[in-house]
Amino acid sequence: MNRVNDTTPEGFILLGFSDSPRLEITLFVVVSIFYMITLVGNITIILLSHIDSHLHTPMYFFLTQLSFLDLCFTTSCIPQMLVNLWGPDKTISYLGCAAQLYIFLGLGAAECVLLLVMAFDRYIAVCRPLHYAVIMHPRLCKKLVFMVWVSGIFGTLVQSPTTMKLPFCRHHKVDDFVCEVPALIRLACGDTHVNELQISVIAGIFLMVPLLLILVSYGSIAQAVLAIQSQEGRSKAFRTCSSHLVVVLLFYCSGTAVYIQPRSYFSQKGGKFLTLFYTVVTPTLNPLIYTLRNKDMKEALKRLFKKE
Repeated sequence: MNRVNDTTPEGFILLGFSDSPRLEITLFVVVSIFYMITLVGNITIILLSHIDSHLHTPMYFFLTQLSFLDLCFTTSCIPQMLVNLWGPDKTISYLGCAAQLYIFLGLGAAECVLLLVMAFDRYIAVCRPLHYAVIMHPRLCKKLVFMVWVSGIFGTLVQSPTTMKLPFCRHHKVDDFVCEVPALIRLACGDTHVNELQISVIAGIFLMVPLLLILVSYGSIAQAVLAIQSQEGRSKAFRTCSSHLVVVLLFYCSGTAVYIQPRSYFSQKGGKFLTLFYTVVTPTLNPLIYTLRNKDMKEALKRLFKKE
């Protein structure tokens, strides 16, 4: 008799909101709109930062990396999410789920480190402006970006293999929109204490430690801004940092809520909406925040349209 091995199922069923078909239709439209805005917004930032020489600075170099990360992050999960929301077929193959998990975790970990790097850049710009050009040399910027991508690879290689080797229940129904660690841990029918401890450690390294360092850096930035005598100088420093701080709060608050307590009641019931938030909403808001609240970006857009 043929039996599907519990640890290597043929595929999974991503339940999402399958018990609410009308809600799924609404979500399909909303997610589609947000995804298009994400694509247009992030591609615009990447192109502008490449074309406009005024944006050839460390800040926009890191911003293009963030935009590229967001593009990859959303593309790794939203197309599959849209397919599942559109029709009755909610399945995803085992290999597809594994690939989604590896990419999802790796890019998420990389973004945590990248936001820390961007905070460091803003700290140097505000607190040590006279030494900014010397410290934030292109060689250092490239090394920092290399560290970001290596961190992402490390994060996913530590967590993803052990998650995919869990003894999954035979129904293979993932109570979420994507194959992510908390949802797959809830699907396991065996002992998951090691996996829960592992995800707590990884979350501490990639979420709590960077967030703490970012808050410390912004504490120093706040002191430096308050010490500036002119109102114009304080406003400029505030504009320089406010966009990044808003992005940090959006990303870390939703990520921490899901990954710190993967088996909690809140994670199971509210996790789907949080998943939608940090996979769909946050990557859409990032380019809007950086373009609508950023004077340099708006000026670059104006210069581009004048050329046209």
